[in-house]
Formats: sequence, structure tokens, C-alpha cells
Amino acid sequence: MNLLTLRSKSRAGWTAALLGLTLLAAGCSGGLDPILGTPPFGAAPTVATTTPAASTPAVTGVAVNSRVTATFSKPMAAATLTPTSFTLACPAGTPVLAGVSYDAATRVATLTPAVALPPSTLCVATLTTAVQDSTGIPLGANFVWSFVTVPLADTTRPSVVLTVPAADALAVPTNTLITATFSEAMAPATVTAGNFTVTNTTLGTAVAGTVSYSAGARTATFTPTTPATLAAGNLFTATLTGAVTDLAGNGLAGNTAVAPAAGNHVWSFTTGAVGDTTAPTVLTINPADGSTAVCLSSAVSVTFSEPMNPGTINTSTLRVTDGGAAVAGVVTYDAASRVASFVPTAAAGFAPSRNFVVTVVSGPTGVQDLAGNSLAADRVSSFTTGTQACVAAINLRSAASFGAFGGNAGVTNQGINTVVNGNIGSTAACTLITGLHDATNVYTETPLNIGAVNGSIYCAPPAPGTTTTQAIATQARADAQTAYNTLAALPPGSDPGAGQLGGLTLPAATYTAAGGTFAITSGDLTLDAQGNPNAVWVFQSASALTVGLGATPRRVILINGAQARNVFWQVGSAARIEDGSTMVGTIIAPAGVTVSTAGQTAQTTLIGRAIGLIASVTLVNTTIVAP
Repeated sequence: MNLLTLRSKSRAGWTAALLGLTLLAAGCSGGLDPILGTPPFGAAPTVATTTPAASTPAVTGVAVNSRVTATFSKPMAAATLTPTSFTLACPAGTPVLAGVSYDAATRVATLTPAVALPPSTLCVATLTTAVQDSTGIPLGANFVWSFVTVPLADTTRPSVVLTVPAADALAVPTNTLITATFSEAMAPATVTAGNFTVTNTTLGTAVAGTVSYSAGARTATFTPTTPATLAAGNLFTATLTGAVTDLAGNGLAGNTAVAPAAGNHVWSFTTGAVGDTTAPTVLTINPADGSTAVCLSSAVSVTFSEPMNPGTINTSTLRVTDGGAAVAGVVTYDAASRVASFVPTAAAGFAPSRNFVVTVVSGPTGVQDLAGNSLAADRVSSFTTGTQACVAAINLRSAASFGAFGGNAGVTNQGINTVVNGNIGSTAACTLITGLHDATNVYTETPLNIGAVNGSIYCAPPAPGTTTTQAIATQARADAQTAYNTLAALPPGSDPGAGQLGGLTLPAATYTAAGGTFAITSGDLTLDAQGNPNAVWVFQSASALTVGLGATPRRVILINGAQARNVFWQVGSAARIEDGSTMVGTIIAPAGVTVSTAGQTAQTTLIGRAIGLIASVTLVNTTIVAP
């Protein structure tokens, strides 16, 4: 077919001819359209992200009442997402009876098992090539991933961990979007305009807008209706209701200071006089440009200068190519650190000894900030892989769902401001759980000792303990012991502060206290991921860990993509976190963990877990968020 022939075609003929050229070219361009640009016209849809996450090794600690979701790169034909094209087998070869639904607004397909999944089982999820996009183009190949269940259900209520604008923020740009990031994956169908509202409090009027949900970022976004501006100098109030649920059906835990009964999360902010017209920039790309011998299962991460619109960050705007061919992968965005990550789909990660090019796309079809500003120009970087796999995070198995675990001695709370976002457990009798309550039972609370558990409490009889709850706690304790042994067996690392970590900034590595004790007392500790959200820190101390002093709280600060879930503290004896301190990571200590001091009212925070293998965990006005 020559150009003269093409010019004689009708509009429909032009479309068909271009489609044919595009499909022909896609076979030799790695899926990049040489005529129409990116994203490619006529390209096969891809799986952008999944829950549980598709990773190697397989994700563990998945609750038996979990749903399975997949987010696609483009709009899909709902009729092609069925129980035969989207399946789950637990174990492989044993199909799970389930229903499948598709939410067009978020491009998320959800598989809902008819019954609880079998515990301690490797489950295999499959999306077949029968799944098609809205134009009839199927997946390029079956998409398969696995995860491992644990013998307990998910009863932890999700929470809002970050909002933009922040609560009580001033001089907010008038053209901003409003976002809320959750502690876990949410059910997209519940994140709606009815459950996420914004009010002009100054005028007493509702703000018209639309609501979207990014599964890869666990973030809901409220977009004011065109013109997308908020009135200058006005006070606005945003509300997420308790009807927003996670994938297990648990309703949102509200910010108790504002709306404890309803489960609503409410915050306010005040606009400034002008909008935001400043283009975002890319601060870092990891692996760094020109890096060599990069381990194969590395994530590619991009750190931005300001909060970004999660809906614009996907495999079309954050691309990784090998010799011009697109690498299959999953893109996520962490709003707290402003880091976007690309993880290859292949089980082994990136191909060995190859050069890869990373492109962050600019312009109207590229990444954008919350005011709609794009990068000024594409950001391009490259790296070359080696032949070795990367060091992975420690597998906590069923212990991962616990915010506090008190060995065989119980968990005690003192004070009225303790909140645990996660489960609590002990192999001891339930009478040794005190000052706490979950959604079902109260454990020896008094007017001065009240602590809310947004998950469940697992302990041994007498009631409310049962043989089942005791078995769950016993398994969690065994899994925590396995994790402790794994941490202790790692080759020892350096001790850069001679036991004193305060004031240091540390890259990911294993650190070992030469004297047997780590302290964060002379200053704050900063953990720098250098743009790699998969960076792992392990701290080995043969004896004790102390965070803060009685009158001087200290913090562990995460920067450049560092994740609390990737920080581990193996403590040979006991750990103590002093009043008002902010600690990060999973602490496993045979002799238990003490947080704050009886009678103190300053709130102490642990973004992680306090696990005592033998002794108890004591909490005083403590906030725990199990990552």
C-alpha cells in the first residue's frame, strides 16, 4: 500500500490502515508505536499492579479472607473478566470458587473467593489471554503470580496515613487536587464521591468534584469540577467516611480526635491566593545513571520534588526498556516519600548483563503534580545489570500482621491514647492482655487504661481466648522466632557509631553493635534509601536497644524512599522506646519491648512492630502502625 492509496481512503479506512501499520510495527518496536507515540495505539494491555503484590519471592502473610485484585494499564472489556479468565488456585491445581468484578473507573478487577482461603498455602492467581481491553486486544501473555496465606483473617481496620494538603495546612494552591493515602489496599468500589467529600467551610457549600482511586499508590484523589480551582483564602474540610473499606471489608478507622464514632477521617486546610504553576522535577533515579553490576531483582525508583498525581504514574509514564523493547513490570507510587517504583514482572527480575534505559515522560501525557504541572522535559537514565540476585527483606510470615506480640507473658497498656493499627497477640492466657479492646472484646480496661486495637487480639483461654486464637498466636510466635533466627544469622556488619546511632545517616546495610547494645539517644537516626524503596536495614544487637531519653525523645527518620517495612531490629535482650519518641521498624526481642513510662501523657509512635518472643510488651499512650 502506497501513500497515494492511503490518501484515497475514507476516515474509517485511514483508521484501519493506521491500525494495521501500528500492529505490524509493534512486532519490531518492543510495543512502542513509531507513528503515534506513547502509549502505543493498538498495544496489548498490561497488568499495572496487583494485590497481593506480584513479587519474587512470593508475598507471605496474606489473610485467609483476602480478595485478589489486578489493575490494568488501560480500560478493559468487563465481559472478558470472568471466573474462567481470572482464576485463583490454592494450592496450584486446586481451583478456588470465586466471583470476579471489574470497576471501570479505576481499571481494577477484583476476585472475591466464595469461602475463606486455606491457611498456610501457596496460592496461584492467573489472568489469561482471554482478558481483553475495550478495543478487543488481549493480554500479550498469561499473567501469573503467587502468594502465601496465614491461618488468620484480616480484621484490621485501614487508616489514612497521609493527606495532601496536610491537616491545617495554610496557603494551599487553589488548583490542587486533594488526596488521601491509606495504610493498605482498599476496595475501589467503596472509594466514591459519596464517601469522599470536600466542603467550603467558609461559605458552607459543598465542592463539586470527582473521586478516583489509584491501587498502585493506595491513594484516593478528589478532583474539583472544572474549572479545577478552590476559592482563594477559604477554609475547606475534607471527609472520608467509615464506609470506605479495605479488601477484606473492614471499614475505615477514623481520626479519633475528630470523629471517633463514625469512623470518619476528617481534616481541614486553607487556600492561599494563587495556584501552583511550578513544574515538578526528578530528584533522583535509582539505580543511578551509569550504574553497573546492578543486582537482578532491583526496583527502579524515581524520587520527585513534590507530591505527584498518582493517576499519572504508570507503565506508560515510567518506562524501562531493553534494547528498545519495553520491559514488563509493575509501577507503584509511595505518596509519603514521593517515590515511584518499577518492579520487573519476571520472577528472576531483570535479565543479567544487559543495559536498561529508564524514561520518565514529560508533557501532557506524562507524570504530573497535583496541580497538573508536567515535567519540563523527559528524564532519561540507564544502568547495566550484573548476574547476582538482590538481598531481600526478612519474611515475617504470620507475625507480619501483629503490631504488638507479648511472647508468653501478655501485652499491657497504660493510658487512654493507645491505638494499635494491627493485631495484638500472646501465647499467654487472655487475662494477661490488659488495658486494651478490639471490635469484639474488652480486656481488663479501666477508666485510666484504654487502648484501641484496630485488628484482633489473639491469646489463650480462658474466654475470650479459644483453642483457635491460641493456635494463631502460637504460630505467630513461631514465625517471629524464625525471623529472629534469620536476622541473627546474617553476616555481621559495621558499627559506625560504636553503638550510638543518634545523629547518623545510614544507607541500607546490616549493622552490628560491637558492644552488644544500640542506642538512639544523642540525636535522631536517619535511614537513607538513596531512591531504592526495596532497601533493607538490619540492626543486630546482642543485648539491648534504647530509643530516646526520659526527657529527650528521639526519632528514626526515613528519607529517599526508605520503607518502615524494610527495617529490622534483632535485640538479644530487651528494647525500650522512651516517651514521645518516634521509632521505625520491626523490633524482635526475647525479653520484650517497653514503650514509654507509666504516667506519661506524651504520645510515642512506632511505625513497625514490637515483638517479645518470651516476655511481655508494655505500651503507654502509644501509636503503633504495622506497615
